[in-house]
Amino acid sequence: MRFLETIGRWALTYVTEMGRMLIFVVSSFAWLTRPPFRITQIVKQLHFIGYKSTFVVVLTAAFTGMVLALQGYYTLRKFGSEGLLGSAVALSMIRELGPVLAALMVTARAVRL
Repeated sequence: MRFLETIGRWALTYVTEMGRMLIFVVSSFAWLTRPPFRITQIVKQLHFIGYKSTFVVVLTAAFTGMVLALQGYYTLRKFGSEGLLGSAVALSMIRELGPVLAALMVTARAVRL
């Protein structure tokens, strides 16, 4: 019986948190549609955060990819699979490291002001 109580408590907590997230998302979109609309400010922020952060993000990704390739080469060489290095680095950068590093660099650039 305690096992069922634990599962039920976990399920209720999970559903409650999902409801809170849904309320947050809905209220965020509701605030976006309220006047006054500051289109010029939005465009300026998109330009600053997106376009002006490109160099920092690309530089960080390039050096991280080089280090990842160097470390992966030594591991793959032991198994004779050096040919898989490019795809392994590309997949790990695209799926895992790329979004995380881009988010960190853009956040660091935006906070710096």
